[in-house]
Amino acid sequence: MLARHSSVRVVPRHGSPSTTAVVDGVLDRTTRPLLRDGLLALAAESADGLLADIENLEIRDPALIGVFALVALRVAEWPAVPFALVTGRDDQRAMLAGQSVPVYPDAGTAEAALKRPDRRRAGRMAARTSARARGFVRGVCDRWRVPELAEDAELIATEFVENVLRHTDSVPRLGLVLRRGTLTVEVADESARPAVVREGLDPTETGLGLRMVAKVAKTWGSSRRRSGGKTVWAVLRRG
Repeated sequence: MLARHSSVRVVPRHGSPSTTAVVDGVLDRTTRPLLRDGLLALAAESADGLLADIENLEIRDPALIGVFALVALRVAEWPAVPFALVTGRDDQRAMLAGQSVPVYPDAGTAEAALKRPDRRRAGRMAARTSARARGFVRGVCDRWRVPELAEDAELIATEFVENVLRHTDSVPRLGLVLRRGTLTVEVADESARPAVVREGLDPTETGLGLRMVAKVAKTWGSSRRRSGGKTVWAVLRRG
């Protein structure tokens, strides 16, 4: 007899303003990473919030529901959008009691309750050179009146853009997001290869500059996108 393998699906349903991830299938140890990565990839493309509708999800091991708290923690760092769960099932709501993720009975209630922080977004531009990226960052920081963050933001944009230009066939797409207390630098490309910090002595080796990014940024990371590419991002603290 052939063994049956569990599966899970995360299907986006675009609404206004949040995106809903309709989740069905089974949550067990084999599907947990798929569920986590599917929600994170969808969050990366959700500008105003992500709701996970889990009503049709079979949770075989209650110990695995911590995956939703992990997603909430990662989403809070980037893209810093609100995240909540939606289910009308009493058994699931009891299972999720005490978790750090808010749970609502339906999408309408969740939408009304989500708190969306004020922010300003500079639309992504094609950064075909690191010099163009630095000019874009400098201009936006001046316009947003955060010149004190410009130097670190330029350093981050330069490293991210040069990594894309050296290691992929993609055109880097650079964006900035300003929220109260933080400025985020984002660079998207079409390569699934994650950005990693490399150890070495050659100062010209790409990836070494990510150590500088890690020093100046509050937090940074590399997140997969549903298109198959990724977004590399870093958050600077204001003040």
